[in-house]
Amino acid sequence: MSCCAPGTEDLAGVGSILPSDDEVAFAARDLGEGMHQVELSVPGVHCAACIQSVENSLRKLDTVESARVNLSTRRVSVRWRGDQLPPIVGTLARLGYPPNLFDDNSGQKDKTLTQLLVALGVSGFAAGNIMLLSVSVWSGAEGATRDLFHWVSALIVLPAMVLAGGIYYRSAWSALRHGRMNMDVPIAVGITMAYALSIYDTIHSGSHAYFDASATLLFFLLIGRTLDHVMRNKARAAVAGLARLAPRGALVLGADGSRDYRPVNEVEPGMQLLVAAGERIPVDARILSGTSDLDCSLVNGESAPQAVSVGSQIQAGALNLTGPLTLEATATASSSFLAEMVRLMEAAEGGRARYRRIADRVATLYSPVVHLAALFTFIGWVILTGDWHHSATIAIAVLIITCPCALGLAVPIVQIMAARRLYENGIMVRDGAALERMTEAGAVIFDKTGTLTLGQPVLVNASEIAPEHMEVAASLAASSRHPMSQAIAAYRGFGAAPEFDAIEELPGFGMEARSGADVWRLGRAGWAGNGNEEGTVLAFNGKALTTFNFQDRLRTDARATVAALKTAIGPVEMLSGDTQAACARVAAELQLDAWQSGLLPAEKVGRIEELQAAGRNVLMVGDGLNDAPALSAAHVSMAPATAADIGRNAADFVFLRDSLKAVPLTLEVSRRAARLIRQNLYFAFAYNVVAVPIALLGYVTPLVAAIAMSGSSIVVIGNALRLRSPASIEDVSASSSTFTRAAEASR
Repeated sequence: MSCCAPGTEDLAGVGSILPSDDEVAFAARDLGEGMHQVELSVPGVHCAACIQSVENSLRKLDTVESARVNLSTRRVSVRWRGDQLPPIVGTLARLGYPPNLFDDNSGQKDKTLTQLLVALGVSGFAAGNIMLLSVSVWSGAEGATRDLFHWVSALIVLPAMVLAGGIYYRSAWSALRHGRMNMDVPIAVGITMAYALSIYDTIHSGSHAYFDASATLLFFLLIGRTLDHVMRNKARAAVAGLARLAPRGALVLGADGSRDYRPVNEVEPGMQLLVAAGERIPVDARILSGTSDLDCSLVNGESAPQAVSVGSQIQAGALNLTGPLTLEATATASSSFLAEMVRLMEAAEGGRARYRRIADRVATLYSPVVHLAALFTFIGWVILTGDWHHSATIAIAVLIITCPCALGLAVPIVQIMAARRLYENGIMVRDGAALERMTEAGAVIFDKTGTLTLGQPVLVNASEIAPEHMEVAASLAASSRHPMSQAIAAYRGFGAAPEFDAIEELPGFGMEARSGADVWRLGRAGWAGNGNEEGTVLAFNGKALTTFNFQDRLRTDARATVAALKTAIGPVEMLSGDTQAACARVAAELQLDAWQSGLLPAEKVGRIEELQAAGRNVLMVGDGLNDAPALSAAHVSMAPATAADIGRNAADFVFLRDSLKAVPLTLEVSRRAARLIRQNLYFAFAYNVVAVPIALLGYVTPLVAAIAMSGSSIVVIGNALRLRSPASIEDVSASSSTFTRAAEASR
């Protein structure tokens, strides 16, 4: 809604101490072949105009190859060629965007949001109370009584001018000081002139004062600004959450057997590391000794633990589940798999941040046009009437009546109502702008495990297993946390089991129990059954007794959802890290247009980029840690509530129920919201087309201008409330939606 967000210049550390060139050079990464890259925090960047100014200025520097701003994280990534650092810091400081070396402050309190909420509360309180006092004046109060009400109003609005208006004053001054214009300049001028003229009229016992115009203007403007700040904070949470998965240090083994705990950024290739059960792998490495099960969901998205042993190559971020491992580092922390995922997500967010609404594009022309209109209005009326007071009143009315309240509320107020509608149906909206992007999707990509399926292995041949064997297996499985063991343990109590003297879990192999001289084993066929069989078996004294077959269950309404999305959007594909056989079965059941198996996160991102390069905006639905980069790279994304934290943070929508009906339902609500947004924008433009000429002709006072401005905002809000109609949701999930037709066809 405006160029610069509140309080930017007052944030701790911004603009006070700039990093030196030596510090920036030290923080840069060597990309090889003479290329270097550094990321800097630029808290002053808040809009498309800011991004364009920063990127264009940095790209003009000698040796700079590229400069890209990430609006969500407020960071700029600069890549240059050669060993000499370009004057990046000085350039940013001269532009009015003093940089800092990036530091993760995700755990600190959001001071800007606190400031916005305080300003919103103060301006709302002032606007409400001044309106009450104005009723008396409108009702005919005169003389000393009228002047008293005016002075009380002046005192009430003063804190709002300082706290709420200060946000716009600082932003406007910062822009003007660096030779720029933004939307906050006319706002600051308008509320100041309205207040000043009202003070002048009150001193001279004038019949009208316009304190209510200043307070009301601030209140409506701050609503949209607060919503915008909250949405951007949610976008930053995904990268910060993924970065927190990285271990802060690693236990390094010396050649003499000593143990030294070092920060992870000091780990070099060739160092030997010790990783205990329950810890994450700090860097990409090779196993020197030990066996264990790893939770590799960050890597391949599959919930089943992966057995590893000596010689296995493992990647940073995997969770060591069952046994200690001695590793040899094969990469530094900055070049590890986990660091690559963070960079993928940040790059994807940076691309997404360029998506701007129609209101933002129009806003870039707002300031010069309004200022020129108000100036020419003042000059013209002075020439015509010679009355500077009357001319100033008309000029102020022009400034106020053209306030972008309706334009600013046109998008966020609809987003709020759509988010409420979706929430009532178990769908959380993490990014309001995603409602617009959802309507632009031209292809759909699903992850398999945990998305199309529930990610929970289910024993499918229990009826074929003898009750006594089932009871033994269930008794063994009850002592393990392995997902397949838990699926078997659910059948405990259906038979009689022998008494075990001891039960032990062997990492990477399975469960072993002894009953006298007898040995029972449940686990990998080659180990438990002493043969070459595949799968999970129960064995007695080395002889396999029975094999357990597992299958992942499809989510409710998966078939109907895929059919509905094919009709409503276009091709539906599946990208998975699972085996080819498992993917082929699911793809056949759902009649998918295309599918790929055994993919790594970067390969999923690559497929998304291929589709988007071909002109198809991608809707990505995934749940795993490994899906986070793909979710960020997609035009719009969804994840189930059962997804990993990083997957949920990276997604634009999170659905809470098992049914995939949430996907077409979100599409339908988003399309209706898009229609209301367009209606609101059309009205906001039409309002200005009609109101501005009337104000220019002198038929509008500042008070009437404030009322008209508020009225336009009320109309926009009222139109958005149409989404509250129960039919808007029930029609989607009942008879009128594409989903219902697809559901009937799939039965």
